Amino acid sequence: MSVFSALLARDLKLALRQSADSMTVVAFFAIATVLFPFGIGPEANVLARIAGGVLWVTALLAALLSLDRLFTVDYEDGTLDQLVLSGAPLPMVVLAKVTAHWLTTGVPLIIMSPVLALTLHLPAQGYAPMMLALLLGTPTVSLVGAVGAALVLGTRRGGVLLSLLVLPLYIPVLIFGTASVEAVITGVETNGPLLILAGFAVLALTLCPWATAAALRQAVE
Repeated sequence: MSVFSALLARDLKLALRQSADSMTVVAFFAIATVLFPFGIGPEANVLARIAGGVLWVTALLAALLSLDRLFTVDYEDGTLDQLVLSGAPLPMVVLAKVTAHWLTTGVPLIIMSPVLALTLHLPAQGYAPMMLALLLGTPTVSLVGAVGAALVLGTRRGGVLLSLLVLPLYIPVLIFGTASVEAVITGVETNGPLLILAGFAVLALTLCPWATAAALRQAVE
């Protein structure tokens, strides 16, 4: 846990010093979401019906912007080699870096989502399940994205390869995240989609740190 807390504090400090990266993610999320009312039209009923899907798609794409730098800086300056050679539990290292990524990317997206939902005329009863679904789903996004970021580490055009790798894996999260919002709007029980999102998060937390650690060892070697 000392390794986890030390790396988490280090990555959070670096993120604060390079806050432009987090601001870019939030700005993309806001701009991409606001474009939909201009493209589709001002009809409130139409926008309300697609609000959940729009917010989830733009949130996934925004989170994807910062994934390619999750390990790149440490890989280029030799920090990753030192972490591997130090004997520190690499899955714990991965978990610390993913936690820092989620705190600096996922949490701002969750906080920003109610403001953007106003532009999409999302009904009032949809706000709570939307934020809860994002709270459960965005950790899975970061964990799965870490596996992809480790697999493309050191390759040319890694950002393009990363998108091709992880976007198909995000589809189940997108489906059930959107379904949790639509269920409230249509008067259907929302516990099912939210429980499935929680299950995805537990499964990703169990498997992804180990898979990412194996990919990082391969990249270093």
